[in-house]
Order: sequence, then C-alpha cells, then structure tokens
Amino acid sequence: MPRAGKNRHRMRGLSILHEDPDVIVVEKAAGILSCATRRGGEEYSVERALTDYVRKGQAKSRKCVYLVHRLDRETSGVMMVAKSPEVQEYFRANWNDITEKTYLACVHGHFEQREGMFESYLAEDPRTLSVHSVKNPADGKLARTLYKVLRESGDVSLVEVQLKSGRKNQIRVHFAESGHPVVGDARYGKGDGPLQLHAWRLAFLHPHSRKRLFFETARPAFARAVPPSDDISC
Repeated sequence: MPRAGKNRHRMRGLSILHEDPDVIVVEKAAGILSCATRRGGEEYSVERALTDYVRKGQAKSRKCVYLVHRLDRETSGVMMVAKSPEVQEYFRANWNDITEKTYLACVHGHFEQREGMFESYLAEDPRTLSVHSVKNPADGKLARTLYKVLRESGDVSLVEVQLKSGRKNQIRVHFAESGHPVVGDARYGKGDGPLQLHAWRLAFLHPHSRKRLFFETARPAFARAVPPSDDISC
C-alpha cells in the first residue's frame, strides 16, 4: 500500500501527497483550518493555501480549489480538494459510495466490545454550533461510525475509526456520547491537551480514471505513544 513520504511541495502546515488535473491530496497539520471561518475571511487555511498554489503567483488568475470534505482545525491528517466544480460535485454527490476514510484516535476509557458501531441522527445547535444526537430522524442526519480497539494503556484506548457518513464533528460526538470522549476534545470532552484525532487513510475512486487511489500517513505521535496491549492485535 502506498504511503505518504517526502514531498516536493510544502506549505505552512501542509504537504502535498498527490496532484493530478482533477484533485490535490494533502496532509494537514493540527491547527490549520480547512477553510475560512467567515465569508471572505483572510485566515490561513487549506483552501486559501492551495488556491494560492494553483494560481502560481498570478494575481489575476481565477483558478481556485473546491472543498469536497473538511477536517476540524485541530484534527490532522489526509484531506483532498477538487480542482473544478465538476469534480467537486462528483465527490459530493457520491461521497459515501466512492470514498473510504479511516482515522486514529485516543479516547478515554476502555471498551467492553473490541469492535462496534455508533449510529444516530446528528443535528447542530444553531446557537452554540455544537452537534448532538437527536431521537427524531426528521431533526437530524444519519451518521454511522465504526470503531476497532487497537491498543489500551492506563485509562485510554487507541482506536481505528471508519466513517460510513460524513457529518460535522461525527467522531467526536459519537465517542463523547458513548462515554469515551477523544483525548484533548475541549468541546465535547475534557479538553486535556491537544486533540488526539488523526485522519490516517483516505481512498477514493478517481473521477476520470475510475481507479482506486489510496493514501496513508505515518501514525501520529499520540498513536505511537500507546504501548502494545498483551491481548489486542495491533
């Protein structure tokens, strides 16, 4: 399986893993926005940095990149953007069918079941912008989160997470509501240090070649810091 390695193009907090006429795949550092938080905002973000990159210093250029998914500011890992509105629509219209996203997270506590799935309807509170599960399906959007425990140490677990939907704060909400908030989650958990959530792998069907492309980063420091468990396969 190909993995992210040394790359020719580097920007602050970003490394380009792959580029072709349709998409750019990057590894994003924690602390970098996916896009500006307000319309016309000048904050540094993946969207702004890559738009500057594709314009290649030409101030009058109208080239830009188009977001097809986002990572939270404090979440690191693999992210992909489109280079045209048509490619953006291809991904947005078929996202759950043509992409696979796998995360690594350190969460509080240990699990009775080594593998499982969280499923609920998620809704965002317009006042606080926080997300939560709702009982009435009409009030939210269906979200499914698969998890597998990789290691346990002390009072934390290292888990591999696969998303079967793409909702805002989905991983953080589902683990917090299960009683296992992500370590470092200030909004939904205890806020005890940096958020320990990393977008580890991304696979997708290319819009033109229809070939499956796969990208994997090195494991983040927080994942390497959890020692192997005697009774759990790593």
